[in-house]
Amino acid sequence: IGALSAVSAQWLPEWVSGFHRSHPNIDYELLVGEQREVEDWILSGRVDLGILDLPADPELETVFLEQDPLLAVLPEDHPDAAAEVFPVSGFMDLPFLLLEKENRAEASQLLESCGITPHVRFTTWDEQTILSMVERGLGVSILPALALKRSAYRVVARRLDVPAYRNLGIALRSKKTASLAVKSFLEYVES
Repeated sequence: IGALSAVSAQWLPEWVSGFHRSHPNIDYELLVGEQREVEDWILSGRVDLGILDLPADPELETVFLEQDPLLAVLPEDHPDAAAEVFPVSGFMDLPFLLLEKENRAEASQLLESCGITPHVRFTTWDEQTILSMVERGLGVSILPALALKRSAYRVVARRLDVPAYRNLGIALRSKKTASLAVKSFLEYVES
């Protein structure tokens, strides 16, 4: 199984644990990587399936799983930390910490569509680095909700006034030619 880091930490332990109860003789190898890496692993046969952002490489067959909302991430002492909703326009004048993976930046796309050009202070592909920097007051960010689950960082996450999401799903070369183990795992996850 190939997966994005937040997915591997939040979803896979539960899925593998539950699936393992009814299929105890199946062994797993988990590779955690970026979107393109996971797609390449599937295409090359290195992994049987991947859990990643949709849309994926058009050569892959995909199954939609869930929308993962994008949230404003603020330091606890931010003036708008108590607000229920954070305005996208609020990112205009604040130092922004950009999560960008292989030129895929949901936050950039959202801000651009709203005519907002933030002052990007720092760009990284690692959600944990951004959370640590926000906690230390170095800026604000937009992250997927899944990346914030069980976070120990002292930050505040707020809904955006312009709802935005990333779509998560499973990708594989072909459901039709997948092994029985893969087909069974897909059925388990989709149920």
